[in-house]
Amino acid sequence: MLKQEDYKQHISERFNTELEEIKTHLLEMGGKVEQQLSAAITALVEGDTAQAESIISRDHEVNQMEMAIDDECATILARRQPAASDLRLVVTVIKVNTDVERIGDEAAKIARQSVRLAEDGMSPTNYIEIRHIGDLVGNMLRKALDAFARLDVKQAVEVIKQDASVDKEYGSALRSLVTFMMEDPRDIGAILNEMWALRSLERIGDHASNIAEHVVYLVRGLDVRHQSFEAVVDQVSDSY
Repeated sequence: MLKQEDYKQHISERFNTELEEIKTHLLEMGGKVEQQLSAAITALVEGDTAQAESIISRDHEVNQMEMAIDDECATILARRQPAASDLRLVVTVIKVNTDVERIGDEAAKIARQSVRLAEDGMSPTNYIEIRHIGDLVGNMLRKALDAFARLDVKQAVEVIKQDASVDKEYGSALRSLVTFMMEDPRDIGAILNEMWALRSLERIGDHASNIAEHVVYLVRGLDVRHQSFEAVVDQVSDSY
């Protein structure tokens, strides 16, 4: 099993530093995206178009961070030719980097829906579903990034499990919103915008689950993508 101290056994102190730096930079990017997601949800439910526009305008900052981290990883691969756990770390950072950037994109999409809702009229739902699912996926993202920082497989598996709950809640929320549209067709435009925001939240849950799966790969060397939760648990348990 991989442990934090395994990254501190290299002859080259500079190599140790490079590995720690890419982890740190990725977690900094993750923290920024967490803030953007929270702000986007707040902007939507409160009708704060100024905050929404600010989130949209700052999306390029996350894109730049993603490219910088990719460049760091490419440099390490070229110069150090890492093997074993070091290679897994670099590969994992590249994959998690992509998922975090896409979460930033979805946060910006939620902010855009906030602007459209302010222009077209607020939804009659009081955004109950947005608030609820937003809390769920925000928690998933936070736990997934923490699992990466701590190399915590147990917590990563918990995040994977949560994704099924988010999918279930998303389906239930869509059915509820369809009922609102049927009751008053004048609300269709606003509710469609809310549905698109919910779709972004559901995708964020998927990306958080992907990050958790990458953590399992990093720590245990197991590829658990595209498997049922039960199969993931069986594999992780067998690797003890």
